[in-house]
Amino acid sequence: MPPSISVVINNYNYGTYLGSAIESALGQDYDGIVQTIVVDDGSTDHSRQVLSQYAGRITAVLKENGGQASALNAGVRASSGDILCFLDADDWWAPGKLTSVVAEFRSDPRCSLVYHRLQPVRADGTPTLKPIPRTLCRGDLQRRLERSAGWWPFPMTSAVAVRRAAWEAAGDIPETFRISADAWLVGIYPFLGRVAASPDSLGFYRLHQNHWYRETDDAAMLQRRMAHWASTVEATNTFLAHRGGTGRLSIDDHLPYQVARARLQGADLRACVRLTLKGLTFGGEPNHLRRARDVARALAAFRAGALMEREARAGADRARAGHP
Repeated sequence: MPPSISVVINNYNYGTYLGSAIESALGQDYDGIVQTIVVDDGSTDHSRQVLSQYAGRITAVLKENGGQASALNAGVRASSGDILCFLDADDWWAPGKLTSVVAEFRSDPRCSLVYHRLQPVRADGTPTLKPIPRTLCRGDLQRRLERSAGWWPFPMTSAVAVRRAAWEAAGDIPETFRISADAWLVGIYPFLGRVAASPDSLGFYRLHQNHWYRETDDAAMLQRRMAHWASTVEATNTFLAHRGGTGRLSIDDHLPYQVARARLQGADLRACVRLTLKGLTFGGEPNHLRRARDVARALAAFRAGALMEREARAGADRARAGHP
């Protein structure tokens, strides 16, 4: 018998896109049992009218707003599948997604998490950028995560599937993850088993200005990222402590955090050299060329920030001197 699958779709005010997500789950070519659960997390738009159109074809869970982790936890509690696949309501899947995920799980009984690439698209569904993540990581990732404070070229929620046994071992996602609850899945499950990755783009990731993955970042987004990374490291350390292990993560090993802080606070020549060396040896990104590219981009961002700061100071000096 093929393993049963529970698809958990979390939705909050994405009624415009929700139907496409549901249709992509119902339209899978998998020949085993598939249970589709849609959790509406207190939407105030027309999402619940959309759900009513699928009565009898899905299990709808209607709840007050509690955030993404709360919604995913509620969906899993209502599920029964051997494998749990997660889908954000503004994304959608290719028809062969579930068949591919099951094949990956069957190929490695010790695997706790399976993922694949996603094709980023604009709000209207037009493809943009290259499939993400670019680098794929497989096997036992525990040592890599310990060296990088949990950062790796991780997948987004709509690309993640886990074994129910692993979910039960990890427990519910802490509801402090009101957004980006996938940080718990990709940060904790590599400590529970092996990871498998498919190189195919089996889903579509819709870019919004409120998303982490964007074409450009501003200071507010960098600050949000830093706070999120710090809280994720803290949550991971709490989990590791409860399991009785001795290993702990340190935010000092989290290169993207350190780069974001330098971009916000500025970096002198010595700091740039230090970050460059750290970037070239960073364990989170296994691809050496992409590691060097990321370092070059960070340095370019530092230079651009320094130039803007000098121009702003010069402009302020001219204004004080009464010159245009």
